[in-house]
Amino acid sequence: MDKNTVWAIVLSTIVIVVFMFIQMNFFAPTPTASTTTEQVAALPEETTIVATEQNDKDLIQYVPTEEVLEEEHFVIETEKIKVTFTNRGGDIISYELKEKSDVVQMAENITATNRAFSIALGGTDAAIINDVFNVKQIDDYSIGFYRTFATKNPDGTEATFVLAKQYTFKPDDYMFRLDVTIDGDENFRGLAIGNTAYNLRTSPQIGPKYNPKNDKYEYRTFMSYSNDKKKKARLNPGQTRVFDKPYTWTGVAGKYFEIIGIPLHHEAMQDVLYYCPTMTDEHSDAQVFMTRAAISANQTNDVYYFYVGPRTEQVLKTYNHASDNSWSLSGLKLNESLESSGILSWLEIFLKWCLELINKVIRNWGVDIIILTILIKILLFPLTKKSTLSTLKMQEVQPRMQEIQQKYKDQPDKMNMEMAKLYKETGFNPMSGCLPLLIQFPLIFAMYNLFNNYFEFRGAEFIPGWIPDLSRGDSVYTLGFNLPLGMGNQIRLLPVIYLVSQLIFSKITGTGSTAGSNGTQMKIMMYAMPIFFFFAFYNAPSGLLIYWTVSNVLQLFQQMILNRVMKAKRAEMEKNKEEEKKVFVPRKKK
Repeated sequence: MDKNTVWAIVLSTIVIVVFMFIQMNFFAPTPTASTTTEQVAALPEETTIVATEQNDKDLIQYVPTEEVLEEEHFVIETEKIKVTFTNRGGDIISYELKEKSDVVQMAENITATNRAFSIALGGTDAAIINDVFNVKQIDDYSIGFYRTFATKNPDGTEATFVLAKQYTFKPDDYMFRLDVTIDGDENFRGLAIGNTAYNLRTSPQIGPKYNPKNDKYEYRTFMSYSNDKKKKARLNPGQTRVFDKPYTWTGVAGKYFEIIGIPLHHEAMQDVLYYCPTMTDEHSDAQVFMTRAAISANQTNDVYYFYVGPRTEQVLKTYNHASDNSWSLSGLKLNESLESSGILSWLEIFLKWCLELINKVIRNWGVDIIILTILIKILLFPLTKKSTLSTLKMQEVQPRMQEIQQKYKDQPDKMNMEMAKLYKETGFNPMSGCLPLLIQFPLIFAMYNLFNNYFEFRGAEFIPGWIPDLSRGDSVYTLGFNLPLGMGNQIRLLPVIYLVSQLIFSKITGTGSTAGSNGTQMKIMMYAMPIFFFFAFYNAPSGLLIYWTVSNVLQLFQQMILNRVMKAKRAEMEKNKEEEKKVFVPRKKK
């Protein structure tokens, strides 16, 4: 390895390490307090929630009762979920999904002043109702909470109303129904605090827990479906955003799970607030506030459906047809909430179909990834070969091209004509080398999104003891401390294999002329990019890294084959030149 190459590696490594150190230590987001469901008996007070400390007591007051109510917890369990309620506000403090071999908590970061599916009378700056409600256990899958309030009408007269919340579940469905009923007495003139009645919020955070500083491949996306299009946003800690368009549904999603709220009468809904507070430890909230417009009627029943479950097309598309789901709901298009490759989503669907077809025979998703990658490389090899030979052809005609460019540098039209004549004469198409890239780039993007988000990879084991979960990074050893640059505390082998394969591939493909400053830049790119991707992919899902690594290894073998083809072609070209020199040219007679 020459001196310039060594300097290229050293300098590129230093630059990347310094950049990542500055990024993680001086521009990293501040972390938020979290509370596990095991701590629910002694929930801490939340200090950063977007809410005032109390409702407008001059307008709405709790009506005291002779019976002293105490806080109690209630549980509803179905085939798919286990939900724990508190009668304080009639809210949810634990929402467990029974997924494969583990349990996913969808009501994370619960606190005394911020619970799941709680109601605040007024706008998003109002505190949640925190008083104890009466409870009515309707059946095994339904429970109701109710409380009487006193209020003053705009004309100063007093009235009372009952606020009731009823949750209804189905034995085999991820969707539940929430009825919010406001039932006033004969003096009740409606509920209007400003121009709103109340706001209803989702869980403060959905599971599984993740640390945004270390896990760059997990995320939270806020979404609203408006005018048959999904509008999405990702917020940094400390940010809020208002969605002020009419919507059919709204919610928040992680990579594999999501909460979506569907108001049955969406015309009565106002703005949606996306809320992501500043973190105070490793975990931040990601919460949606749905605001209900002011109510003028004496009695109102608002119906909401909430989907709390896996982010998979197989489940979400069942709500497009009434016959496919327990609620007889149709046309919701919840599958639009899936993370897709945009205009390349059709390609991702096709690749997913191919992957699932392979899995019917080979019941190991890791092996399926390898087989799919091999098949794609085999199919693309003829195009890659054509591109390589096109490069060789370009080297052959390059001197004549330079001659034409020099001769007609002041006559661009003439130069273009001569270039076209040269291309026709030699059979060289300058665009032929770009065709494989034009095909491969869409495939790369679609496969990246598929392998990074495919729900079936979650909990799918590839190699026992090394890669037990294709949706997470592999691990060979757990350290008692965190590595720098946000790498976490795991020693991983797959990123090292990926790095080695990429460096070898760069070395084999970088066999051309590398003299001068251009050569130094090429060497920096050859070695800096693999090192950069090593850090970028260190905590990547194993499924994604398996794809990248296998792809590199296959490209390596392809390049070795192509190098032999190129060598034989060059030898043939040299032989043809020698034959041309030996052609006898008779002299003209004087």
